[in-house]
Amino acid sequence: LDGAAEAAKHMEQERPNHPLGYLLEAEALWWRIWCATADFKYGMSDARRRPKLTADQHYLELGARAASLAEAEIKQHESAEMQFYAGMADATTARLYGLRAENRNAARAGVRAREHLLRAKALDADLADADLGLGLYNYYVDTLSAIAKILRFFMGIPGGSKQDGVRLLQHAIDEGVLTQNVARFYLALNLHRYDQQYEKALAVIGPLLQKYPSNPLFQLARGDLYAKLGRKEQALVSYHAAGALSIQSPECQAHVQDLARKSIAALGVQEKIAPH
Repeated sequence: LDGAAEAAKHMEQERPNHPLGYLLEAEALWWRIWCATADFKYGMSDARRRPKLTADQHYLELGARAASLAEAEIKQHESAEMQFYAGMADATTARLYGLRAENRNAARAGVRAREHLLRAKALDADLADADLGLGLYNYYVDTLSAIAKILRFFMGIPGGSKQDGVRLLQHAIDEGVLTQNVARFYLALNLHRYDQQYEKALAVIGPLLQKYPSNPLFQLARGDLYAKLGRKEQALVSYHAAGALSIQSPECQAHVQDLARKSIAALGVQEKIAPH
C-alpha cells in the first residue's frame, strides 16, 4: 500500500495537472482505510461503518482535486478519458461518505459519478473501465435498505438493476485496464455479502490470489468463503496466511492479525499441534 501511494505521489509531481495520480493515491489510501475499518461479523471481514475522522480529510481532498482537474479538462476539450476520471473521482468520495453513513453526500456524489461515467461510455462504448463504477452503482441502488430507498425516492436518484450491476462488473473484470482487480474484489464481496453465492464468489476472487498471494485482505476474503462452504481446513490455511503476511503499515498489520484470530476462532476447529 505504501509503495502504491509513493508511486502515485511521484506521478502527481511529474503531471500535477492530470487527475490520475491523485486518483491512484486515493485508491492506495482507501485500502488502508478499509483495512483499519474492517470488522469480523456474520462470518466475514468487511468494512461496515467508520466515524468521521480528521485523518480522512486528505482522502477527500484527493478526490476533489482529481474531480476539479478532470472537469477543467472537459471544459477545454471533452474526452471519454476525462469523463471517466471525473466519474471515478466522484465515486472515490461517494464510497467514503457511504462508509461513514453520510447517505445524502454519498447519494449526490454517486449520482454525479454515474452521469460522468455514462457520458464517458457515450463517447467511447469500448471503455470497459467505466463499467466498474456503473456496475457498483446499479448493484448498490438495487440492494439498498428500505430507509435508503425512501431517501432515493425523495432525492430523485436514478434506479438500478443488480443483474445489470453484475454484468457490468464482469465486463470490467474481463476487459478493463485500470479497474479489473478492484472490480473482481467487489464482485466477490457483493456475491458473498448480499447474494450468498459463495461458490461463485470463490471463483471470482481466485485469480486475485494467484496474482497477489501476499495481499492479506484477499486471503481473508477467500478464507471467509471457504468457511461458508464448510471447507474449514482450507479456510484455516487462508486465515493463517493473512495473519502471517508482512504489511508496511503497523496499524493495518495489527488489525489484519486480529481479524485472522477472530476468523479462526469462529471456525471452531481444534488445531493440531505438532509434537516437539
